[in-house]
Amino acid sequence: MAGVAAAPRLVAATVMPPTPAQTEGPFYPVRLPDDRDADLVRVTGSDAQALGVVTHVVGRVLSPDGRPLPGVLVEIWQCDAHGRYRHPRERGTTALDAGFQGYGQTLTDAGGGYRFRTIRPVAYPGRTPHIHFKLGTFAGELLTTQMYVAGEPGNERDGPLNAIRDLELRRRLLVELRPADAIEPGALTGTFDIVVDAG
Repeated sequence: MAGVAAAPRLVAATVMPPTPAQTEGPFYPVRLPDDRDADLVRVTGSDAQALGVVTHVVGRVLSPDGRPLPGVLVEIWQCDAHGRYRHPRERGTTALDAGFQGYGQTLTDAGGGYRFRTIRPVAYPGRTPHIHFKLGTFAGELLTTQMYVAGEPGNERDGPLNAIRDLELRRRLLVELRPADAIEPGALTGTFDIVVDAG
């Protein structure tokens, strides 16, 4: 019998579950600020730097099969070091930090990567420290979620975080912040990879 050609080996692709969706919350900007770059620590036209610990948040946006997704718009917004958002419905009593941009956006690069320079998120009444993320393309919104700081005591009581019943999915929103003196003296850094089903 003639030799039989070897059948090709089928390698199952690793499929990652999408990053859990989270509430947008009440403080997504009503109008996007003029300064909306990826550096939230400095506002164009201001000499002041934001209060708080400078934090570099980096990551990649991936499809469930691990492919990088370039050209995705990544938006973030968060409260300042006083626990206040730049939003007309925010009713805090302390002054806003004029040196903090509060909102930023960037496009993922060819490898699906993104980078923001912001501050370590802080707690405010009712919430543990977090940063809001929204992802989209020209075709529409892909995902709204939140990034949390691993090890924060308030994580155990935070409503939106604990609404995720699957512990493994919940852990994927927790990011360890580590010293990043090699990037910037006194700064922190953390990696938040985001998996979205882009269709």
